[in-house]
Amino acid sequence: MKARLAVLLAAVALFAAAVPVFAHHAFAAEYDAAKRLTLKGTVTKWELVNPHSWIHMDVTGPDGKVTEWMVEGGSPNSLLRNGFNKNSLPAGTEIVVEGYQAKDGANRAVGANLTYAANGKRLFLGGSAPGSNGGGAENP
Repeated sequence: MKARLAVLLAAVALFAAAVPVFAHHAFAAEYDAAKRLTLKGTVTKWELVNPHSWIHMDVTGPDGKVTEWMVEGGSPNSLLRNGFNKNSLPAGTEIVVEGYQAKDGANRAVGANLTYAANGKRLFLGGSAPGSNGGGAENP
């Protein structure tokens, strides 16, 4: 009986070690609270997927060079609660995103809020960024 239990426990441990861990990351694990940024550009693609949405956008720098950025937003559920719908960000929409850059310096950020260039409507991005749910951005 003890041998079967030991084999069973070893099998469970082996299985648990082989299954990839899908840990959810915290803001501080991936983004830098000291690297606030404002991106003004055009939406090229919006992925409304769990656990985070992604806005792909082209940002034109002062030198005219276009840089592609990926901006993480909240889950679809949190975005819907903050006023977005599935048609909110079609390709070609001009937006301004305030957020925080990735720690590794990549052209990736987490957005706190988004403003439509056409009408000034501002929506919170409902993710892990400070201020992304309407609170102050001072407390990451």
